[in-house]
Amino acid sequence: QVQLVESGGGLVQTGGSLRLSCAASGRTFSSYVMGWFRQAPGKEREFVAAISRSGGNTYYTDSVKGRFAISRDNAKNTVYLEMNSLKPEDTAVYYCAADGSSFIRSTPDRYDYWGQGTQVTVSS
Repeated sequence: QVQLVESGGGLVQTGGSLRLSCAASGRTFSSYVMGWFRQAPGKEREFVAAISRSGGNTYYTDSVKGRFAISRDNAKNTVYLEMNSLKPEDTAVYYCAADGSSFIRSTPDRYDYWGQGTQVTVSS
């Protein structure tokens, strides 16, 4: 069992930055591929980024490439999402998720554990 708690969301102007954190419980954090997803009102949950168990490989959806960066600190059981050059269309609830497989995947139903989400609002 893994419990995930996100933090760091908030209100920011267009072009601003935020850093999301996701703290995981348990001793097996390094055994999980970690992902970030987001869901805007009236839309389906969409993949944002994922990182391999060691942190050596990352994968991003096209709309955030060059603006967002995912990283992890296995010693601190934490995964981060650095978000720069934010746009109004980035407004959503952001969720972190843990996948017990060894593959980086972008499909939400492949992830085993989810946090409660943190709101990110980008004003124009």
